[in-house]
Amino acid sequence: MKKLFVAAISGAFMMGTAYAGKCEISYDRTACPGQEKISYKKCKGEKACTKTKRAKDLAGCQKLAEKSCSNSRLDITKSKVIKAKFDGAPVKSKDGKDNFCAPDRADFNKCG
Repeated sequence: MKKLFVAAISGAFMMGTAYAGKCEISYDRTACPGQEKISYKKCKGEKACTKTKRAKDLAGCQKLAEKSCSNSRLDITKSKVIKAKFDGAPVKSKDGKDNFCAPDRADFNKCG
């Protein structure tokens, strides 16, 4: 009986996570002059990297990509290019672009 209960719980867990897809977010940062080391730290010292997250659906992946554009380190990171894929297929921003970060964002190009 105990094994049956554990199997049922495991199955329910697997079914609940089976609907989550793979959301790959590609980051490409442009550092403020002289700030490359700290700006690229989030990508293990590289200018660009891809991080995989789970998203319920394409819209969820889109939201994760949009959120990834925010820049609170204005004197460290000049700008970002954020692209996404959901289960291997390219995801476009709400305005139909590949790059989720508009170049004229208020939190970009603020290097001191």
